[in-house]
Formats: sequence, structure tokens, C-alpha cells
Amino acid sequence: MKKGYIYILLATVLFSTMEIALKIVSNKFNPIQLTFLRFLIGSIILLPLAIKGLRSRHCRLKANDLAFFALTGFICVVVSMVLYQLAILYAQASVVAVLFSCNTIFVVLFACMLLHEKIYRYTVLSILVSMLGIVVIMNPAHMSGNMLGIVLTILSAVTFALYNIVGRIRSDRYGGVALTCFSFSFGSLEMFLLILVTRISHVAAFFTQAGLKSFASVPILQGLSVQSLPSLVYIGIFVTGLGYTSYFLAMEETSAVTASLVFFIKPALAPLLALIIIREPITATMAAGILLIIAGSLIYIIPGMQAKKTRA
Repeated sequence: MKKGYIYILLATVLFSTMEIALKIVSNKFNPIQLTFLRFLIGSIILLPLAIKGLRSRHCRLKANDLAFFALTGFICVVVSMVLYQLAILYAQASVVAVLFSCNTIFVVLFACMLLHEKIYRYTVLSILVSMLGIVVIMNPAHMSGNMLGIVLTILSAVTFALYNIVGRIRSDRYGGVALTCFSFSFGSLEMFLLILVTRISHVAAFFTQAGLKSFASVPILQGLSVQSLPSLVYIGIFVTGLGYTSYFLAMEETSAVTASLVFFIKPALAPLLALIIIREPITATMAAGILLIIAGSLIYIIPGMQAKKTRA
């Protein structure tokens, strides 16, 4: 159990620096390129644990398994994480960190709608309080400024939650690490193929004329230098690779509910780190929204942990 909490602490710290690290290099790499590179590196880091997990389950991958990974990789990497990286460009790192942590709200909603999982009163209350926190951070009275980034973050959180729900269909077969690793691998491959398509002259011209220059002639290695390489290594190996590894190991050592403490602590820690490292201010509305989201997380987490203790 103690080992599990060490994994939770490590995952929390790494995930809480994710948006900050991405913000720092956002002007050095194309957002599509950066998403491709970090998930490619992350999948390589996860691969040894993924293979070990499959062997322990005596699981041999077949053609329909590869198709499933192609689907989850597309939802997670190509859709959710591209939206996420674009959000980093248009909103403060702290705002993206807090709002993306609310993906657990959408996981609960999707689980109820698609998997017909039971929803409890405290879950509904948790969702309402957390949604109120999102509204406070959005600050409808002043909806300019970060609004595009906020919308992109919420769309990213929704699609990431969908990835989680789709992944649950076969997570028992593969294990969490293997599911994540091969989803990242196939998502990276799909990203690479899409990058090649964006380099076709007519496609590049279309995106440029549409005002979507980030999707036109996407580079692959451009921007890599002695100065940018340490940041990319940190994002790919530590944040994406070791971060997700720590999270899933925490889940194995404790439980899914206990491991979700990562997304309870992150909304409080990430803005503080953003203030210290990149000098992003914490406004009064931001602080109020964070407190509401933390309260919503507590309402959801505490009953689950109490139920686990009762069963023990």
C-alpha cells in the first residue's frame, strides 16, 4: 500500500507539470508535431511493462485487438490530445490543468449512458459542484480572452473520458498499461500518417486558407535542438511515459478510486506550480473554481474509499 501512495505522489507531480512543460515549448514545436513526438516516446517507455502485462494474462493479440487499439488511439491521441495541445496555445496552463482534471465527471456520465453503470446521489452532487467550478473558471461575465482555450480543453476532457469508457470494454483483457501503451502506439502511427497527408501541397493550401496553419505542412523533426531536446525528453519520457506508468502502477497497488486522488490533487497543485515556474497569476475566480472542483472531487472520492474500507 505504501508503494501505491508513492506511485500516486509521483504521478501527481508529473501530471501537474504537464501543462507547464507543454506551454514552455509550445512556441518551439508545431502542436500536432509535439503531440506525435510525446506519445511516440511515451509508448516506447510503456512497452516493456505492457508486454509483461500481456504475458501475465496469457493474452495474444489478434487482428481485432489491433483494430481496437487503432480506435482507442484515434480517440485519445488524434482527437483528445490534439485538442488538448491546441488548448495549451490559447489558454493559461493552470486553466487547462484544472479543467482537464474534470474528465472524471464525463467518465461518470458516459459510464451511466453507455455502460449502464449505476449512478448515486453523491455522484450527481459531485458532478453539479464540479460543473459549477467549471462555470466559475469560465467566468461568463468575461467570456473573452481564454474562451477558445477553455472550449478546446473541455472538448479534450470529454473525448478523453470517451476513450476511458471505450477502453473499459477490453481493459480486463489487456490490463491498463498495455491498453494505454498500444493506444499511444497506434495513435502515434495515425498521427504520423496524418502528418504526411498535411504535407501534400493541396491539403496544406486548404488548411492555410481555412486559417488552420497548425494543420498545414506539419513538421516532424523541425525545432529539435540542444535547447529544446531536454524539454521534449521531460515531456515524452517523464510526463507521458513515467507519469502514466506511475498512475497505472498506483491503481494496481491500491484501487481505481484511490489512484484517482491524482486528479483530486492536481487542480490544486498545478496552478501553484504554474505560478512559481511560469508566473501565471491565480485570480479570485480561478481560486473559487478550483475550490469547487476539489470539493466536487472529494464528494465523489470519499464515499468510494469508505465503501472500499467497509468491504475490507
